[in-house]
Parts: sequence; C-alpha cells; structure tokens
Amino acid sequence: MTFSIVAHDPQEHAWGVAVASKFLAVGAVVCWAQAGAGAVATQSFARMSFGPDGLRLMGQGKSAHDTLSSLLAADPQQAQRQVGMVDGQGGAASHTGSECFPWCGHVVGEGFACQGNILVGPQVVYAMADAFRAASGALEDRLLAALLAGDESGGDKRGKQGAALLVVKPGGGYGGDTDRYLDLRVDDDPEPTQRLGGLVKLHRLFFGRPDPADQMPITQDIARQLQGWLVAQGYLKTEVTGEWDEGSKQAFWEMVGSENLEERWNLAGNTDQIDRMALEYLRERFGG
Repeated sequence: MTFSIVAHDPQEHAWGVAVASKFLAVGAVVCWAQAGAGAVATQSFARMSFGPDGLRLMGQGKSAHDTLSSLLAADPQQAQRQVGMVDGQGGAASHTGSECFPWCGHVVGEGFACQGNILVGPQVVYAMADAFRAASGALEDRLLAALLAGDESGGDKRGKQGAALLVVKPGGGYGGDTDRYLDLRVDDDPEPTQRLGGLVKLHRLFFGRPDPADQMPITQDIARQLQGWLVAQGYLKTEVTGEWDEGSKQAFWEMVGSENLEERWNLAGNTDQIDRMALEYLRERFGG
C-alpha cells in the first residue's frame, strides 16, 4: 500500500529511506536505517521486525540479499510482504510477495532499490529509479526526487496521506553523537510529498552545515538591519547605530537561539560574519 526507495551514497557515507502512501504516519512503520549497517523499507502487511532484525544482520556483515533471504525464510507470510534493503557496502535487494496487491513490483539498481504495491502501474517505480539516477545533490535530495517522481507518475492508486524521509550517517545527528542526520515525517496531509519537500528545505536551513563561501561580512547596512530586528523583538535596548559591537552580538545570539539558527551563527565562530541563508531567512521572517 506504499511506494518507497532505499539507497546508499558512498561519497557521503550515508544511507536513507523515503516513502509515500495512503497510510497514516507511514514513516513510523516503513523506514529503518543505521549508519554502517544499511537501510530497510518494510511494507505491504508490513512486518516491522524486518527493520531492526535486518539492520542487525547487515550490521554483522551480511549482504542485503542474504539478509532478506534469511528473514523471508522464517516468515510464513512472506507472500504478502514487500521489502527493500541496502547494506553497508551499497548492495541492494528487494522482495515483492506473490500475494501483494496489484500493481506491485520493484526495481533494483546500483546502490538502491525501489518498490511499491497498490500502485497505478509499473511506471511509478521506474520513474522513481530514473529520477534517483538522474538527480544530483545530497542523498536526501535524490531520495526526495525519486519520491516526487513516483507521486507525479500516479503513485498509490488509493490516493495520498503520509510521506517520510530518513537519512543516517556517522555522527550526523544533532550535536554529533548519533547517526540520525534527517528524520522527517508528514503523517496526514493532502499533498504529503510536496510538504515533505518543504521540510527538507527547512532542515537544511536549521541543521545543514554552512558553506564557507556563503559567509558574508556584517557591514554597517546589515548591522543596522539586524539591530532593527533586535530592537523590534526586544533583544536589544539601545538605538540602531550600525556599529556591530559586543552588545549587538550578545543580543543577536539570543535571537539566534530563539530562532534555532545556532548551527549557522554562534559566539564561538566569526561573529563579524553571517551566513547568507540565515540572513535570507531572517529577512523573510522579520521583513526588510
């Protein structure tokens, strides 16, 4: 009742899953991934234990193919299951049971697998595979491109409801002590994949690593603009002068914390510069 993709990016050392379905909170069921081990999408009368069990076996060095074969051999309802897996080295495998509801099927490519059931037709998974191969950028962008292509090709023939995207990489989580780089879910929405795309953009703003090329000096004009926002929002009690002094920096740090922009500006960095993406966000947020 779902279409999904699992994939590995060796350059990023990242693994991910993306899914969409006419199913409430589909990401809570389908998506499983662990850095170094791989990724799993379990769907069609989903056996959720395939997620943690598959990651455990692949984490022990088993290939996606061997892991999938082992799990299915112990499942008396394998004919109803659909599963996609990619292992720690990027090997991919997929299974579509003979009793899955039509249209159902899968495509396995280099470093990825697309699968779906109750779809409008085979064009959905083929469009996903083509879009993933053709897309550029970070793994989440390529997974999203595949999901959008599946949606645009007709997707789940029952309609739309939920979508999700999960990407893991070593030390990729907030604060650097987990692998959970990106975990976004749209549980109930009339256009879940489109909404998911907006969340990916927000994730990049709040949690993406700033590009050094996007660092801008805080000129007098920018300082006046920042101070104007700080005064209007009650962070700064002095007049707008255009002088980017320590009081302004401390007040701006308070605003940054309130706006969740601490990944893009902090007192430990070069406080006389500002990230272009952060500045654009603040201009949209406060005007100017």
